[in-house]
Amino acid sequence: MSYAIIGAGNVGKALAKAFARKGIEVALASRRSPEELAPVAKAIGPTIIPKSLQDAVKAEVVLLAIPFNTYQDVAKAAESWQGKTVIDVTNAYGVSPEELGNRPSSAVIADALPGAGLVKAFNHLPAEVLAEDPNVGGGRRVLFLSSDNEEATAKAAELVKELGFAPVGLGKLAEGGLLVQARGKSWAPLIFQDVFKKGE
Repeated sequence: MSYAIIGAGNVGKALAKAFARKGIEVALASRRSPEELAPVAKAIGPTIIPKSLQDAVKAEVVLLAIPFNTYQDVAKAAESWQGKTVIDVTNAYGVSPEELGNRPSSAVIADALPGAGLVKAFNHLPAEVLAEDPNVGGGRRVLFLSSDNEEATAKAAELVKELGFAPVGLGKLAEGGLLVQARGKSWAPLIFQDVFKKGE
């Protein structure tokens, strides 16, 4: 499976650290050139590969760690999104429900990526927490997942486990998914909730 993180801000770097901790190769791309990203990638670890946006979106699993209002730029970067799994890490805080047609922000992004299976995940924790080792006191830090695509959810859950987190499904985007999606200037109930799962 090939992976790419789009976005090299605090959240993108936190995700890259999670991949580096497990020695998993992942492309890192942003609006900056691969040459500009090279020092950032090198500082995180040898499995973080700086790439152009156009090359990064060729990955099978793409994590969007970008400002919400830039998703259309990323959407245009791929020739096709067919068969890809896209993990939406964005938070549409400050975007009015009317601008989104009163739909979950992830559903709006999904419409811009025809053929992709979109999963909402990794967005409910602050970057500094996301960057930490998810194994704490015999438990694993929980990551919530929501999607309208079961196959994409299964792939995202496998990645979450591989990175050492505990996946917890919330169901569809318009149902449980709303618990992790900002609405206007209010945060959803599960955003910033740092929860741990004991056992398996």
